[in-house]
Amino acid sequence: SNCKCLMSVPGPCEPEDLIDGIIFAANYLGSTQLLSERNPSKNIRMMQAQEAVSRVKTSEGDSQALTEVDLFISTQRIKVLNADTQETMMDHALRTISYIADIGNIVVLMARRRMPRSASQDCIETTPGAQEGKKQYKMICHVFESEDAQLIAQSIGQAFSVAYQEFLRANGINPEDLSQKEYSDIINTQEMYNDDLIHFSNSENCKELQLEKQKGEILGVVIVESGWGSILPTVILANMMNGGPAARSGKLSIGDQIMSINGTSLVGLPLATCQGIIKGLKNQTQVKLNIVSCPPVTTVLIKRPDLKYQLGFSVQNGIICSLMRGGIAERGGVRVGHRIIEINGQSVVATAHEKIVQALSNSVGEIHMKTMPAAMFRLLTGQETPLYI
Repeated sequence: SNCKCLMSVPGPCEPEDLIDGIIFAANYLGSTQLLSERNPSKNIRMMQAQEAVSRVKTSEGDSQALTEVDLFISTQRIKVLNADTQETMMDHALRTISYIADIGNIVVLMARRRMPRSASQDCIETTPGAQEGKKQYKMICHVFESEDAQLIAQSIGQAFSVAYQEFLRANGINPEDLSQKEYSDIINTQEMYNDDLIHFSNSENCKELQLEKQKGEILGVVIVESGWGSILPTVILANMMNGGPAARSGKLSIGDQIMSINGTSLVGLPLATCQGIIKGLKNQTQVKLNIVSCPPVTTVLIKRPDLKYQLGFSVQNGIICSLMRGGIAERGGVRVGHRIIEINGQSVVATAHEKIVQALSNSVGEIHMKTMPAAMFRLLTGQETPLYI
């Protein structure tokens, strides 16, 4: 079947589902036409999207009934069907879609108008003899409303990636080779940056501890995953119960990575398994831990020589939710499930998602980030009540 050869493309869907097409429910709010340069910057695109939303919203008035639609997304096309009659209202080849934005629960889909017989009618010269880039093109912007706005935008983005791979494959190019080659060229010039490596190889940070506790007493800890992308996948101490055995010992700190407990290695085990092992210590009076003492915040250094190199990770509400194997981000120590605390010395704890994405997309050179496991962040900021084990 198809799926064997599809590289995993970050996104909410199974790549093979996008080849067949998936459907989201939405409300169609209206369309408007804008004039635009051929390839404006992302910031301009976002402003255009907001402009389209405000135009459609003011023109519709409250009286108008919403049209319920099915949004069909595939690697070939995006279609809008009337939910009741299943009649096709719009049909755009995927390649004519030039931008997709999600703003809250609103999705804006921007498509280039089809070029009529003489292309000149569709692009309006701003000044006589303007260069290609300065020509103005007609863009049609469709505005939808859906609870799944973000998923819809991500799925369309993913459809592009899958379509691109299919295109390469049709031309006898293995997408894995291409991305690897491009990446390896720049990665070969980069050192693997990882506090982790230096940190783990320094024996002073690796400790064997003995904790005393009462029979029947819990250890009094909360553990979280270190995150996909860390050198040693194991659990991290995220919180300690006041007066519990772990806190009483004075030997442990939040951020410490637990390598083994009573001789059982936790490296590579699922979180639930590690929690089970700790719960199983209830009747012990002595607990032997091997830990690597680590600061709670991970320092990440991404070296991005040029904007054309994708960072290789994606962010949702300040949390890293996917990471490309072998990319510059993985090399820099980025981990899935971590919350971004700081970018280039600026705190982003209270920063809106769009701003974080913008700051990252536009960053080039050395990008310094501080991150910590999202679950640990929620505990430390009191957004979540600790469940001690």
